[in-house]
Amino acid sequence: MTRLANADHAALPWRITEVAPDFDLLDAWSLPATGCSEDFGELVALWEGLDPASDDGSWASRWLFRLRTRLGDIFGWDAQTNTLPIPGHPEASLRERLPADLPALEIQQDSPSPFRPIFATDREWTGELSNTTVHAVVQLGWVPQGDGAFRGHLGVYVKPRGRLGRVYMRLIAPFRHYVVYPALMRRIRRSWSQRAHSDR
Repeated sequence: MTRLANADHAALPWRITEVAPDFDLLDAWSLPATGCSEDFGELVALWEGLDPASDDGSWASRWLFRLRTRLGDIFGWDAQTNTLPIPGHPEASLRERLPADLPALEIQQDSPSPFRPIFATDREWTGELSNTTVHAVVQLGWVPQGDGAFRGHLGVYVKPRGRLGRVYMRLIAPFRHYVVYPALMRRIRRSWSQRAHSDR
């Protein structure tokens, strides 16, 4: 698991910076997924099939997501999921900002992922999640490594919703870095390795 310097990730030619210039890059990671140019779609499919609350390999991660769901029910944090306007703007979704050459992706109602897709290119996929604490964007990237090889990147962009959102993001930072992200990387590594073996 390798955390990337935000400046290094942001320096790459991502379209999300054009669509969401008012969002801050919170975290950037190098993913345990490598392949050729055509393999990016498989990484996206892997991500869209992940349910963060059902990680069989990490009881701590499962417990945190269940606790977050319970607190959300108690305090109403998720009562207006994906319906509130982006902080400081009238749009409720970044899908409303897309330029003509970036058509919005179809929303799959049965997807286990909490993130609603925004757009995709042959090197980038984005999804968003909005509630009463934050409007967040997750970004998958497929970055050339030389000699025809590519590696996955993960970027997380956020816009906290008021003082509650800023405090909430500070409070969950240690849990993201020491529980959630490590468990996520292990799941991606395991799934990507299984995919590689099934292709043989």
